[in-house]
Amino acid sequence: MSVDPVVLISAIEHYAYCPRQCALIYCDGVWSDNAHTVHGKHAHRRVDSGKHRQERGKQVLRAIPLWSEKLGLSGRADAVEISSDGVVCPIEYKSGVRHGNSADLQLCAQALCLEEMLVVDISYGFIWFTGARRRTQIDFTPELRNEVRYIINEIRKQIVEAKLPRAPNDERCKQCQFLQNCLPELTSSPHRVKKYLTNFVFGCDT
Repeated sequence: MSVDPVVLISAIEHYAYCPRQCALIYCDGVWSDNAHTVHGKHAHRRVDSGKHRQERGKQVLRAIPLWSEKLGLSGRADAVEISSDGVVCPIEYKSGVRHGNSADLQLCAQALCLEEMLVVDISYGFIWFTGARRRTQIDFTPELRNEVRYIINEIRKQIVEAKLPRAPNDERCKQCQFLQNCLPELTSSPHRVKKYLTNFVFGCDT
């Protein structure tokens, strides 16, 4: 009996940024640090300690394991705030400043897990950006929830099929830690791969 692979919550942000990057990490097991990932690890030191505490009258739980049987999803939340009236709110910490909605999708996936685990409704969460030193409220709209579910299915398809998508070869690639693994200038076009193999592997020119 085949079992659908579990998707990691962290994969959602990678897929939203670049499907090929997601496949390199979660299908091929490739990883490489750059300045952005190092800064991200530094920003998570307090969160990763797992120390719970009271803040502003709310219970703040850190490094909380998450899962969803319905979605086949697993991961953890940087922090979860629980107010005295029982309102649950996931918090995600990101280095730098906001870029696109990839972090929103990751946070929404955490909320979907928490809703299933705790049998509650969660309408919003927060992302703390270290660059701006402020947290931004993210509303979990039906559109955002549907996008998360779509991406989960696409990631699972990647894992099952074990195929690397074509490289986008755009501005994202310049900042990507997998630039040397991905080789976007070659892999973005099958014609470039053929030319590379002809010129450099077989030692002849066309």
